[in-house]
Amino acid sequence: MIDTSAFQGKTAAYFTLGCKLNFSETSTFGEMLQQMGVRTAAKGERADICLINTCSVTDVADHKCRQAIHRMVRQHPGAFVVVTGCYAQLEAETVSQIEGVDLVLGSNEKATLIQYLSDAFVNRSSTPVFHAQKTKDITSFAHSCSRGNRTRFFLKVQDGCDYFCTYCTIPYARGFSRNPSIASLVEQARRAVTQGGKEIVLTGVNIGDFGKTTGESFLQLVKALDEVEGVSRYRISSLEPDLLTDELISYCAKSRAFMPHFHIPLQSGSDEVLRLMHRHYDSQLFTDKILRVKELMPDAFIGVDVMVGCRGETEEYFEQTYDLLQQLPVTQLHVFPYSERPGTSALHIPYVVSEKDKKQRSKRLLQLSDAKTQAFYAQHIGQQAEVLFERASRGRDMHGFTRNYLRVALSAADACPNYDNQLMMVSLGDFNHDKSALTAHLI
Repeated sequence: MIDTSAFQGKTAAYFTLGCKLNFSETSTFGEMLQQMGVRTAAKGERADICLINTCSVTDVADHKCRQAIHRMVRQHPGAFVVVTGCYAQLEAETVSQIEGVDLVLGSNEKATLIQYLSDAFVNRSSTPVFHAQKTKDITSFAHSCSRGNRTRFFLKVQDGCDYFCTYCTIPYARGFSRNPSIASLVEQARRAVTQGGKEIVLTGVNIGDFGKTTGESFLQLVKALDEVEGVSRYRISSLEPDLLTDELISYCAKSRAFMPHFHIPLQSGSDEVLRLMHRHYDSQLFTDKILRVKELMPDAFIGVDVMVGCRGETEEYFEQTYDLLQQLPVTQLHVFPYSERPGTSALHIPYVVSEKDKKQRSKRLLQLSDAKTQAFYAQHIGQQAEVLFERASRGRDMHGFTRNYLRVALSAADACPNYDNQLMMVSLGDFNHDKSALTAHLI
């Protein structure tokens, strides 16, 4: 039983690093604390509780996590500081030794974060407390369906990963693949509708692996969610190529609410590098999936993750990646320089790519991405589209996204606060001043 009296009138500050899943979880934690009487601290206000949700996908992320913890401790002297997330799981003892940290919670404890926080907050001591189970013991699932500061809701449908790619620490940080039931997720989607949700993004670590816990499938989940009345749009955050089935592509193409928008990790276009990474597909399978999506949904937006400079990626192998992506009808590249992670098997792979080469390769892929994204946008100039608008600051342009994830800008002169979270038809004009969106005119 949680004693909420100790939290009445308290304030909390939050800081999140990493993926959309982390942001969704932090938002859910914030909602739980709000229900206990905790108010989110205003900008510049000293908080009573600080919660930092960390990432550990690269060594740069680890460094940013430490910086964020130190900064929160400085900005909120005397606050009760809680650190959770992937870095907290992998380096729990290290984090607990940072001055000012009171409570460190790993992935298994995240599901009952409020209970741990309540116990430690009421019985605060000078000795930091940390809890982090071993990877094999991480079995809990922390439910999350939250909007945060955005219009879209983020529904967590899966956690953990069984793939153990050679460069990745995520399975160690989040545990093995697990998921709740379809029925529980449908209920959360219905609850989002009652809170005004029109668009829901499905998030997770490896969401195409959904069903291992419950004996269900991701396609079954998609079909069930598609029937939830009141949800106008669903987006799938990321799907591994080998888990993006032809049946799923076909269903999304004719679905009521699943958008023509996919994010499909590639990492490398070289089959040899994919083998070294222990990925579960080759370049031909990836190519087939992209072409199948475009065959059934010609206007689909396709984002692609690419890692550059991993061990074993020779100049020849990088050129294979570049050539493949140049030829394929993808829309945008999310480019990540490879980062050495202690304990990963990639450290045993010979041929180390220099930092200079990583930067040059990243630059080339980012330039390719810009060209592809702008070409995709340009194809839609002059067309009509349905846009879900998001709240804008007074006097600023109002932005929103089309069904196929084109970002549009409605001028401040035409914008209205009532348009927030509304689906509206627009005519798409030319690029805005920084080419980050197409201008929109209401029909």
